[in-house]
Amino acid sequence: QVQLVESGGGLVQPGGSLRLSCAASGSVFNNNAMGWYRQGPGNQRAFVALILSRGSTTNYADSVKGRFTISKDNAKNTVYLQMNSLKPEDTAVYYCNTVPPGRNGAYWGQGTQVTVSS
Repeated sequence: QVQLVESGGGLVQPGGSLRLSCAASGSVFNNNAMGWYRQGPGNQRAFVALILSRGSTTNYADSVKGRFTISKDNAKNTVYLQMNSLKPEDTAVYYCNTVPPGRNGAYWGQGTQVTVSS
């Protein structure tokens, strides 16, 4: 199994920004589309964004389109999620994983908490 390590969460006011990072092993990062997921209070884990392993094609959940941007640094095996214009409903634990989850032994890490509140 391969652990994914998320970081960058925190408390931010509505309208603010945060950038999340996810470090992965090369075997996971280089061979799979990578994605961000989130689980809010009382909700199931849901897809947020993905980026393909080759090129820079991305896709987003409708709820975050135009506000969030996924990117990656191939040299660092790291995926990022830039989150702008944050809303209280974005409050959740954010996780990264392959798309679909679990490919090449990737398993869920502890995630990083994002809280949007005034």
